[in-house]
Amino acid sequence: MKHIGGQAVIEGVMMKSDSKVAVSVRKKGKIITERMRYKPISKKFKILTIPIVRGFVNLIEMMVLGMKALTWSANQQADKKEEQISKKELGLTFFIATVATVLIFIVAPYYIAKLFIKQTNFLFNLVDGVFRIIIFFLYLIIIGRMADMKEIFRYHGAEHKSVNCYEAGVPLTPKNAKKYPKEHIRCGTSLLVIVIVVSILLFSLIKDPRWYVNIPIRILLIPLIAGVGYEAVKIAYRFKNNILTRIIIAPGIWTQKLTTKEPSLKQLEVAIKALNAVK
Repeated sequence: MKHIGGQAVIEGVMMKSDSKVAVSVRKKGKIITERMRYKPISKKFKILTIPIVRGFVNLIEMMVLGMKALTWSANQQADKKEEQISKKELGLTFFIATVATVLIFIVAPYYIAKLFIKQTNFLFNLVDGVFRIIIFFLYLIIIGRMADMKEIFRYHGAEHKSVNCYEAGVPLTPKNAKKYPKEHIRCGTSLLVIVIVVSILLFSLIKDPRWYVNIPIRILLIPLIAGVGYEAVKIAYRFKNNILTRIIIAPGIWTQKLTTKEPSLKQLEVAIKALNAVK
């Protein structure tokens, strides 16, 4: 059985297997599917398949594919060609999103923690991590109140339900998928929770109090943190029935309560269409 994952897009779902990517959206009542070209860079460079390295590479590929899928889905909903997003606008959006992520989740918590603790020690990094978690949850709560995001979160739930149904070996129909959980162990939300925990541990190793040294090192550690988080999620999925694993992944599953909502049968139909295209 292929490992399949994906993400919600505007009025639809993107699904990805080892060698295929497809995006399905509902446009004016009909489901349309776009198959995207995809060849993992790890196929060319075997060194990129080693643990931790493969995690960061995979996440970068998912980010790029995700942005392309979001752009395509947004363009399907645009009434006029002038309203469609260009490649330049896509690149600019990706750059702004990356910079904003670094500022919000690395720089901001660092300076907030500095208001309370002057020394760069484990306690400082623990407080820094707590503020990172608070910012993360506030972000999810705020965007979760937006009407457009509620719809995307429903498609996120549809993605998980259809993948859970597929992995259970049950025929993929909207009614069958409806019975399965809207949370999934391999979800990016769970990965982010693990990444925050790993970052607290790794950032505690940085002893230099100078911001112009400390913050760049934190940024340089992102690939390692992402890679470790990715491997942790893979291990958790492999031993998903283990009681200890269930305890460890519980915070990530709980967090998905904020990023997923119960989908309709029509939304499940869209998710299944995308999944079938990459099987």
